[in-house]
Amino acid sequence: MNETRHVPVMLQRCLDMLAPALGRPGAVVVDCTLGLGGHSEALLTRFPEARLIALDRDKEALRLSGERLAAFGDRATLVHAVYDELPGVLDRLGVPRVQGVLFDLGVSSMQLDEADRGFAYAQDAPLDMRMDQTTGISAAEVLNTYPPGELVRILRQYGEEKQAKRIVAAVVRERQKEPFTNSARLVELIRDALPQAAKRTGGNPAKRTFQALRIEVNGELTVLERAVPAAVKALAVGGRIAVLSYHSLEDRLVKQVFAAGATSTAPPGLPVVPERYQPKLKLLTRGAELPTEEEVAENRRAAPARLRGAERIREDDL
Repeated sequence: MNETRHVPVMLQRCLDMLAPALGRPGAVVVDCTLGLGGHSEALLTRFPEARLIALDRDKEALRLSGERLAAFGDRATLVHAVYDELPGVLDRLGVPRVQGVLFDLGVSSMQLDEADRGFAYAQDAPLDMRMDQTTGISAAEVLNTYPPGELVRILRQYGEEKQAKRIVAAVVRERQKEPFTNSARLVELIRDALPQAAKRTGGNPAKRTFQALRIEVNGELTVLERAVPAAVKALAVGGRIAVLSYHSLEDRLVKQVFAAGATSTAPPGLPVVPERYQPKLKLLTRGAELPTEEEVAENRRAAPARLRGAERIREDDL
């Protein structure tokens, strides 16, 4: 396995953020997005007393990272699951509370690097984009079967694509001639559909459409909406959560959950705020932290990353 291609994003800052919660014996940390295991390996190495539970929906990722983490023995428990299934996973493992949670959202290095998965617009591949290839519908099926209005909504909402109507009109026209199967045809269609001015900014013109299809195929935002509150709920008091997001939709969602947890729920005007209304979370970042130039130089995929963290400061009300 070629590990040189995989430099975990903002690794040192994630470790430093989680460190105060993970130094004690018996601490449990959850890596909700195992991928190739870079963050997990670093967590197990830096916190020798900690135990790791790692989730991934991609069986190939689990196999590869299982090899990478084998040396840690039973300190690492790897589970085939989507991260919104965290409460069920912890329940099965008999772990009521955890001390740390890490999310590294978006597409793993492996999925981008394996050409036949269809995530990357820079190389021709089958339009699949499923993170778990054993279930769900592919990107090709979305393109070939969704009504035009639904495709426009997905491109606008998930890809923030201003030219969604033009692209979808071209897709509908072309799919009637022949269904879409490969990424190169879609990339070419997008290039042809966009006005000249739209092609001059923001990198590859297919980027936003591919992001939108990937989010739709994997239900990423729906899953995240359930997963982040569930992860916060799983934290013990003093436990910490760190989340790396890669586009504004993910980051906004994380920001909202953290902000709600860090806000008092007391009715206005109370002279003394009872415990049950006090915030449950303390924010560990002012806004979202961005990668440094050095971090981007080390791994160009870190460029769009946004890091937010929070600490659990009190229990839920009974």
